[in-house]
Amino acid sequence: MAVSHYPSLYQINTRVRHRSFCRDQGRTAGIDDWPDSEWQGVAEQGFDWIWLLGVWQTGQAGAQVSKSHEPWQQGFQASLADLSEDDICGSCFAVVRHQTADELGGEEALSRVRKKLNERGLKLMLDFVPNHTALDHPWVREHPEFYIQGSKENVEREPQNYIKLETRQGKQVFAYGRDPYFDGWPDALQLDYSNPKVQESMIGELLAIAERCDGVRCDMAMLILPEVFERTWGKRIELFWPKAIAAMRERFPDFVLLAEVYWDLEWTLQQQGFDYTYDKRLYDRLRDRVGRPVREHLVAGLDFQSKLARFLENHDEPRAAETFPQDAHEAAAIVTFLSPGLRFFHDGQLTGKSVQIPIHLCRGPEETADRRLSEFYSDLLQTLQRPVFRSGEWALTACHPINDGNETWQDFIVYRWQAGKEVTWVAVNYAAQPGRCRLERSPPHQDQNQSRPQDLLDSASPTPIVEVNAGEMLFDFPAWGYRVFTLSS
Repeated sequence: MAVSHYPSLYQINTRVRHRSFCRDQGRTAGIDDWPDSEWQGVAEQGFDWIWLLGVWQTGQAGAQVSKSHEPWQQGFQASLADLSEDDICGSCFAVVRHQTADELGGEEALSRVRKKLNERGLKLMLDFVPNHTALDHPWVREHPEFYIQGSKENVEREPQNYIKLETRQGKQVFAYGRDPYFDGWPDALQLDYSNPKVQESMIGELLAIAERCDGVRCDMAMLILPEVFERTWGKRIELFWPKAIAAMRERFPDFVLLAEVYWDLEWTLQQQGFDYTYDKRLYDRLRDRVGRPVREHLVAGLDFQSKLARFLENHDEPRAAETFPQDAHEAAAIVTFLSPGLRFFHDGQLTGKSVQIPIHLCRGPEETADRRLSEFYSDLLQTLQRPVFRSGEWALTACHPINDGNETWQDFIVYRWQAGKEVTWVAVNYAAQPGRCRLERSPPHQDQNQSRPQDLLDSASPTPIVEVNAGEMLFDFPAWGYRVFTLSS
């Protein structure tokens, strides 16, 4: 498979998919028993990566918390009307050990899956959970000093943030894992990164994971930045990520790291060695459905943008089909996935599923595919396989008003891709009303007065109009209109 400068990633909720597979087969099985057509189909859609979410072993303590923690139950019921206790398996991020879960077939099954993927030109991404462990992780008994500890008073004042557990030294108080803006996660304990042994041990965990896959998505990676950790826990820590990534790259030079990150800390983590960081800001601006902030977001330098993971949904966000009306959904997808960076798709998104499945559940509802969205995503993925979008040069272009008093030009996002002599344009009116704008072509292309757009993708009727002249292009688009096109005489 040719190297892709801007690859595509497909996320699968492994436990949900596997539960469905075993139910259909009427037997227990491993993930290596999934049909080869599963992997082949993903490869034929043009993906470079498969992220198998939630393969690691979780424990009984996490499952019990998920089944009994009242604030979570309403969300479970909303996702699965016929919910049963057996459907609640506990958060896949309450990890007991970074080993493939027994119910998924164990390490041998994972190894065979990776081999199948690599044979089809696909790379395997797994999770790395650096911030916390499950309540019943072996370190709790053997190394309680690895965790943020508290006092009896902490438990009494903040039961939402502290818990008392048994260790080899007797009962001790532990802090739940959390970020500084919310209460703790009652199924996870906070690791203490001010302890050098914790950093050393977690680097060992990362290296062990790297032996079994081609890349990792690092859960809540910004929580162990020194400034964030100190703000949350009042403890100073040494930088972890540069040290960990350097150790990993020494042994696995081509290994890829994707950071889940928020709070405008994307650039910080890129500078510390991450290959890609979540682009939550673009998602938020698209969700707000106002064009100008979206365009302004894309003004950033390519050294930053090329390392952003662009998405419209993932396991933490509501389904795109639920968040965006149909026309806005398509327009948002054009902006997102035809921009530079890692193109990040979620299982179910391609068929228009609308129910978000909490990470605590091992089953989701049956949903009928949305025909229009399925066809749209099929066409989009086919278009994304064109070399110009995978390894071409990208540039945002400036839009101008066609006449005084018409401000709809500000809703347009227009950019171009170039690979050799091929130039492809992407134009979107990201607004709930029709719009017009003008694009200057400098220097004027005198030889292309009669150029006609040749569409690769366009929105449904009414047809977006593109008028090509020697020195300019004029756009007259309906609400949420888009066109992806080349020019020919």
